[in-house]
Amino acid sequence: MNDADVIEVSREAVIVMLKVGAPVLLLALIVGLIISLFQALTQIQEMTLTFVPKAIVIFLSLILFMPFMLGVLVSFTEGLMDRIVALG
Repeated sequence: MNDADVIEVSREAVIVMLKVGAPVLLLALIVGLIISLFQALTQIQEMTLTFVPKAIVIFLSLILFMPFMLGVLVSFTEGLMDRIVALG
């Protein structure tokens, strides 16, 4: 395995990480912004108001996007294992 292969695998790993993490993080960001806007407009400064809805949205998005996430991870792992087999 030369330097180009290592760089290619690293690049693919970063892309997989972004594909797996992005849906959950984007939903948490959107919910956080909406709640912050609501708090600013109503001047409610309750910390649990930001935490609980984001936790619920993260949990539900993990359940919703789990098949997609597992598919991406399995595909990456199979490709990586194929490369390892091709080396030896």
